[in-house]
Amino acid sequence: MTGRAAEGQQAEQLAEAHLCSAGLRTQQRNYRCRFGELDLIMRDGDTLVVAEVRKRSHSAFGGAAASVTSTKQQRIVRATRQLLAEHPSYQKLAVRFDVIAIGADNQIDWIQSAFDAH
Repeated sequence: MTGRAAEGQQAEQLAEAHLCSAGLRTQQRNYRCRFGELDLIMRDGDTLVVAEVRKRSHSAFGGAAASVTSTKQQRIVRATRQLLAEHPSYQKLAVRFDVIAIGADNQIDWIQSAFDAH
């Protein structure tokens, strides 16, 4: 595993631990399909939370949250639609898209309902 991949995996583990400590339950990690990858699929009561984890070593280009562009959002939404098609049990749940932005000092900024499906 490359240094960047290992750093990404570590960021996802940190984000997952943070969400679990807030009461969310992990459903899946690193769901992959032809539309892209979903980092974390979590359950928050009757809501399915699709969490995009972004790690940035500095904020020179707007930080981690700013890196979730509209193109990236569209990929996440398409991948989520595929996930829902494959898992009928998820279809009865509301869906929320969160961004977990992790700074260089591992400071976590959890942005709930960061964007909507469009």
